[in-house]
Amino acid sequence: MDARIEQAKQVMAAGLPGMFIAFEGPDGSGKSTQFRRFAALAREAGVTVCEVREPGGTPIGEQIRHVLLDRQNEVMCVRCEMLLYMASRAQLVEQTIRPALAAGQLVLADRFVASTLVYQGAAGGMGQDEIAAVAAVATGGLEPDLNVVFDVDTETASGRLSPLLDRMEAKGRAFHEKVRAGYQGLVRSRPDRYVSIDASRDPEEVWKSCLETMVGRISRK
Repeated sequence: MDARIEQAKQVMAAGLPGMFIAFEGPDGSGKSTQFRRFAALAREAGVTVCEVREPGGTPIGEQIRHVLLDRQNEVMCVRCEMLLYMASRAQLVEQTIRPALAAGQLVLADRFVASTLVYQGAAGGMGQDEIAAVAAVATGGLEPDLNVVFDVDTETASGRLSPLLDRMEAKGRAFHEKVRAGYQGLVRSRPDRYVSIDASRDPEEVWKSCLETMVGRISRK
C-alpha cells in the first residue's frame, strides 16, 4: 500500500489544486471518516485544503445548522427545510468556497447540493427541478467537479449511528431507504460528476477503494 500511497500523492499534488469535491452518502455511511483521511493525505501531498461541512461552515451557516438539526423542530415542513439548507449553502459559497477555489485550493465539502436533491427531493417528496432551480440561485451555478457517494444498506448504516440521533437521522428506516435509492439514481444519471463507493465493508477496505477510484478520476481531469 505504501507504493500506492506515494503514487496517489503525486497524482493528488498535480491534479487537486483548484478542484471542488463533495463527499456524500446516507447517515451512517462512514463518509466523514473517509473525508478526514482524504483531506489529511492531500495535505501530506502538499495541497492546500479548504474543508467545509453542510449545513454550516460559516458563523451564519452554523446557526442555521442548529435550527435544522434540533429535534424540537419536528413540525418543520420539507420546503422550509430545503430553503434553510440552501441559505446556509449560499453563505458558504460566497464566504468560503469561491474564494478558496480562486486561490487554487482544493475544496472538500462534507455534503453539498446532492444531499438536498436526495433528502428533501427523493426522500422528502419535493421535485428535483424545483430544488435544482433554487440551488442554481444559492450557488450561482457552482457544482462540485466530483461527488463521491458512499453507498451502504440501511441496516448497516443504522447500526453505525449514535443513539442520540439528530432530527434528520431520526426520520426512520423507510425515509433512509429512499435516501439511498436517491443517491444511486444520481450516480446512474450523472456518471460524469458522481462516483459510488461500496461503504458496507471494513473502513480500511473502503479507504483503499476510495483512494483508487479518486486517483483514477483525478488523473483524467
